[in-house]
Parts: sequence; structure tokens; C-alpha cells
Amino acid sequence: MSERFKVGDHVRWNSEAGQVSGRIVRVHTRDFDWKGYTRHCSPDDPQYEIRSDRTDHVAVHKGSALVRVR
Repeated sequence: MSERFKVGDHVRWNSEAGQVSGRIVRVHTRDFDWKGYTRHCSPDDPQYEIRSDRTDHVAVHKGSALVRVR
């Protein structure tokens, strides 16, 4: 199981453009639709909406893709 995060946590992840950082704005614990696709998650394996620090773009990732920024 990956690390747990909460709304407001500052995290980073790898993207096609390199390292990106942002703040978690929402935690999903049930399946949801995102840009035409169903994202699968559960209370034991949540997915996180993160707003990029630089571009304000919102991305969704599993906890295993994220690293907490201290």
C-alpha cells in the first residue's frame, strides 16, 4: 500500500515534462469519471486530484505515483 495523503499536502510526481509539484485538492475513494474515463479507486487505494504549482492544471494520480514535498 502506498503512502496516504490528505487535502492540502504538497506533493511531486513525474510527468512527460519532468518533475511537477502541486497541492492535493481532493481525495477520491470511490470510482469516478475523469475526462471521459472511469478512474477506479477505493478507501484502501484512493486517487488524488492535484493542482500544479506552476500551471494550475489539475491532474489525478494514485498515491504510488506521488512523493510528499517537505
